[in-house]
Amino acid sequence: MKTQFLKTVTLGLALTGAALPAMAQDDGTSRWVSDELTTYVRSGPTDGYRIVGTLTAGQPVTLLDTSGDYSQVRSDSGDVVWVPSSELQQTPSASDQLPKLEARVEELTEELDGINESWEERTRTMTETLEVRESRIAELEARNHELESAFSDISETNKDLEARLETRKEDLLMRYFMYGGGVAGAGLIVGLIVPHLPRRRRKRDRWF
Repeated sequence: MKTQFLKTVTLGLALTGAALPAMAQDDGTSRWVSDELTTYVRSGPTDGYRIVGTLTAGQPVTLLDTSGDYSQVRSDSGDVVWVPSSELQQTPSASDQLPKLEARVEELTEELDGINESWEERTRTMTETLEVRESRIAELEARNHELESAFSDISETNKDLEARLETRKEDLLMRYFMYGGGVAGAGLIVGLIVPHLPRRRRKRDRWF
């Protein structure tokens, strides 16, 4: 019993002594096992050391040390093993990132749906505003056409009135000429006739 106890204590001290240097070299750098199905781990930094287990794809580990093509890592369970450096990566595996990516995609999809709804509402409002403006423009163009037509009619009427007024002026001027000519002719005739009329002698009134 005493011998077994001493063996246990000795083994514990040995493991503690082996773990202390490893903990002293721990730089706190996080690594993830690559997206292979399984990665075999060894007890030492070469292929000559025996395989002591496996790590699953995407499993997070802490990098403790590197030697040649191998890296010493500590798993979440506390096991310290050696794994080929080529089978470690500095970013989480695709399986770990997938839920975050899906959540991000869903978030962006909701945001995009909100943007689409907002844009559709703005487009609908702009379309309605454009339709109202186009209707107003059509009304103004129709009104402008009516005014142009009315102006054309008024212009034609004004030209007709001006022509009629000019004709009346000419008629009135002709009448003035005829009236003046008639008066002048009558005066001339009177002037020619009067000298030839017999004159009546005036009787003298005598008082004696």
